[in-house]
Parts: sequence; structure tokens; C-alpha cells
Amino acid sequence: MKMTSIKMKKLLESRLQNPEWKTQFNRDKDTFRVEWADTKQGIEISLPGIISKYEQKKEQALDELEEHIHEALRIMNEKQQLAGKEKSIYPVVRAASFPTESNEGEKLVTDEHTAETRIYYALDLGKSYRLIDHAMLHEEGLDQERIREIARFNLRSLETGMKQDEVAGNTFYFLSSNDGYDASRILNEALLEQMKAQSVGELAVAVPHGDVCIFADIQNASGYDILAQMNMKFFAEGRVPITSLPFLYEDKNLEPIFVLAQNKPKSD
Repeated sequence: MKMTSIKMKKLLESRLQNPEWKTQFNRDKDTFRVEWADTKQGIEISLPGIISKYEQKKEQALDELEEHIHEALRIMNEKQQLAGKEKSIYPVVRAASFPTESNEGEKLVTDEHTAETRIYYALDLGKSYRLIDHAMLHEEGLDQERIREIARFNLRSLETGMKQDEVAGNTFYFLSSNDGYDASRILNEALLEQMKAQSVGELAVAVPHGDVCIFADIQNASGYDILAQMNMKFFAEGRVPITSLPFLYEDKNLEPIFVLAQNKPKSD
């Protein structure tokens, strides 16, 4: 029997029973919301997307969703502190269009990166993380420069193992450790310089979504097209999409490849 939004709503209500939570179904928007009854902080889910996953994975899809909701609500209800957790602070890369305020209206700690991307800072909580806002810094007497230093130091401690593939005379490297900070590796200047040093041609870098960082040693004209197609595919499939545009890394700067397309070599 076909799954409908009403049926999915009832399934979720049966799974998400907690006397401290309140659930709401919005028929017009086709969404389901779970929130803390006292603070009104919560999470809203688009039912069509959940139904689609349910049709593919059945109960496993609901098990995963239930786990994510429990974790998100738990974090929302805890007061997070940075003191003593300095080793759990990391930078995260997001699209330039990503919100710069939290759901509670607090201004998030950010740094400019490229025209396509922006840097945020996160407190790692194990299965998830909390983006750091300026209110947290003020409460604990920290400044943005200190958070930036801590985050960059911790980033350099993360693994940089990659899978390598040769396509049409170009070398592609894929970094996907599934630790939540794969795209953040684009901020590791030492890694960028290392990859540049070992590249035969031009070095391109791509962060199509949060769980992958792609390095490409572009040695002929077809390399640009292959990278562009590859990056677009990853971007479309990513859970946290960032940018469909790859970058050229030159003189310690990242430039979107479309800006430099006219300078591409005509042939090998």
C-alpha cells in the first residue's frame, strides 16, 4: 500500500513519544516538526523526502531518522561550553549562501574564504556538532582569533589519506574519511602546498559537498571537463552540498575555474 504523508506522520508520532516534546504536522507545507515543549527549539522534516527514503530502505530509514532527531534534540537542550573542549573545535566549509545566524538568531562565527564558500567553526559533539556563535565566545571570554587558531591546529591533525585515480592522463585524489570535516581539508595550507609540489600540471581543488575533498593534477585540457562533470555529480548527490565549482590553486590562492577557463590549454 502506498505510503502517504498522513501515514508517515502517524509512524513518526509512534516513534517519537516523549512527554517533554511536542509534534506538529503542517499539511500545507507537508512537513513534520518535533520540538521541546518548553523552549520551542526543534527540528522540521520534509515528509516527501522521508517517504522517498522509506520506499527504498523501509524501517532502516526510520531508524536512522529517529536517531538523528534524538541526537539533534539532545544537543539543542544542552548548554554547550568551549572551555575544556578545545581539541574538539574544527573549521567547517559551507556554501557562501549558508545562513550566518543560528536558528535562535545568534550571529555565527565566520571567516571569508572564497566567493563560493565561507568558513564556520564547530564544536564536535561526537555524532554531530554545534556551530559556534558569538554569544558562546562572549560568555567564555574568548575571541575569534583564538578560535581560528585552535580550529586550524586541530584540522592539521586530521588524516589526509586519499584514494587515487588516473583518467585521460590526469590524476585525481579523493579524500573522504567520513569524519564530518572532509571538505575542511581545503583549509589545510600545508596539505595544499604538498599537493601542489607533487603535481605535474596545474592543481585544482573541489569541495562539492561536506564529505569529500577532491584534488586534481590537471595535465591536459580534458582534465578540466572531467573534473567539472565529476564535481557536479558529487554536488548533486551530497548531503551537505557546498559548491559545484572547482578551484585552481596557484600562489596560495583559490580561484574558481570558470574565471580562468579562457586560459585552459587547448591540447596536451
